[in-house]
Amino acid sequence: MRLVTYTTDQSIKPRLGLHIQERILDLEQGYSFAKASIHGRLEALPSSMLEYLQAGETAHHEAHKLEAWFASNHHAETPPGVALEVASAEILSPLPRPVSMRDGYAFRQHVETARRNRGLPMIETFDEIPIFYFTNHLSVTGGGDVAVEDLHLQNLDFELECAIVIGKGGKNIPAERADEHIYGFMVMNDWSARALQMQEMQMSLGPAKGKDFATSLGPCLVSKEALKDRIIPTHKGNHYDLPMTASINGKIVSRGNVKDMHWTFAQIIERVSYGVELHPGEVIGSGTCGTGCLLELNGSKVFDPPLWLNVGDVVECSIDGIGTLTNRIKHA
Repeated sequence: MRLVTYTTDQSIKPRLGLHIQERILDLEQGYSFAKASIHGRLEALPSSMLEYLQAGETAHHEAHKLEAWFASNHHAETPPGVALEVASAEILSPLPRPVSMRDGYAFRQHVETARRNRGLPMIETFDEIPIFYFTNHLSVTGGGDVAVEDLHLQNLDFELECAIVIGKGGKNIPAERADEHIYGFMVMNDWSARALQMQEMQMSLGPAKGKDFATSLGPCLVSKEALKDRIIPTHKGNHYDLPMTASINGKIVSRGNVKDMHWTFAQIIERVSYGVELHPGEVIGSGTCGTGCLLELNGSKVFDPPLWLNVGDVVECSIDGIGTLTNRIKHA
């Protein structure tokens, strides 16, 4: 199941929809229309992603019933406005305002290469615990323009990542059961202003202004059962065979695979939830895949002289089975 948050000329307020066969079925209105036909068990389905995630397994089950009904040629029965062509809607971030947003550091190739390029050996802590940091959950964008200020344009970078959304809360969740708490997956682009980041991280407090201006998520939230054929099970939780690419102005510059994460999302959830209650609607990023940013590529002399992003550049981050997140750099 592929969920999108969208607006139209008629509905400025973001709404939640199912992306089915190049059409969007409004979840709330579609359920109201088809409820009798699908023997709906709920009074209604929510109109926002966060409310839907908070509604839990029953809402997810009902949405599956609605998707199956619509896909079985019942789209012809749906009134105008309840279902619409994708091209007639503006697709936002699936979760425009996550409850929180953490970003991991799970790809060994990226960590090793980035440290080697700075003349540093691989750090032993990487193998001891899955590291993460908090980033700004209130500066999320979907596809489309990403507005940046002058200082952001000093070594502006993308980061190709996969993100999960928590669907079931919990505390002290063991890795063996942590995959149960994942609702689904999105493409994530963790924009980075490298000059700001390098200056502030000399104080050893992690990134702040170098990261807090924008994180792009989308184009849809793919529920985990839709990717069950990509699962590589391990005793530390699932890996996922999902090829990743990033391109700048139509030229592919990065290739990776979600399965190359050293730490599984389950292990990251175990660490994140230690002593802390997780809630539906929290987002956790994988961290950058190997070759997945210009900082790494420039340091490896892939681009010489170094290449950085500028106003007008178009960045496409793609994950097979999830989709392509397309953004254009715009001056604020």
